[in-house]
Formats: sequence, structure tokens, C-alpha cells
Amino acid sequence: MPPTGGFENVKYKRNLPFRGPSGLAILGGVTAICAYGFYRVGLGNLEKRELEREKVWSRIHLVPLLLAEGDRDAHRRQLAANAREQEIMKDVKHWEVGKSVYNDSRYAPIDKIIVL
Repeated sequence: MPPTGGFENVKYKRNLPFRGPSGLAILGGVTAICAYGFYRVGLGNLEKRELEREKVWSRIHLVPLLLAEGDRDAHRRQLAANAREQEIMKDVKHWEVGKSVYNDSRYAPIDKIIVL
């Protein structure tokens, strides 16, 4: 027979404790973090674009200086080569320093050749 007062009630409901934020709160947090990340990426892209523009313009402004420096270097090297040639060929009669050794029409420059 049942005990006096009856049996104890059967506990069929789940009694789970609260374990963190809801799914909607997590989704909102992830969305906010992603939005902030995209904002920072956009700022970084703007800065990178500005730095690239600055680098391009600095190169554009440096080109004449670099060309002039290259021309001065080429001229200095040509003078040094002529001085070496003069020193080496000082005993050869009728030698002209800096003149091309290809004086014959067979070795004429391309712009001098007439094509028929």
C-alpha cells in the first residue's frame, strides 16, 4: 500500500541552470565585432592607398634627379674610358680617341642604311 500522504511527486521538468548568454546575444556580439573589424580594415585600406599614392608621386618627382645622376655617371665613365684608351693607344699613329673603329659602310648604323 502507498505510504500515508502518498508518494512523492515525480520530477519530470528539467531544472537546468542558466549557462551564459542567449544565441541572439552571441549573434549580436559577433555582428558588432565583425562590423568593427570591417571598419578598421576600411581605415587601413584608405591609409594604404594614401601611402601608395605618396610613394608614386615621390618617385615621379625623383625621376628627373635620378636621370640626371645617371647621365653624370655615364659621362664620367665615358671620360674615364677615353682616358684609358688614350693611355693604351698612345703609340699608335693616327688613332683618334673615342672614334668608332667601325668606319666602313658594312658597319654603318641602321638609320644610315637605305632599304629599297
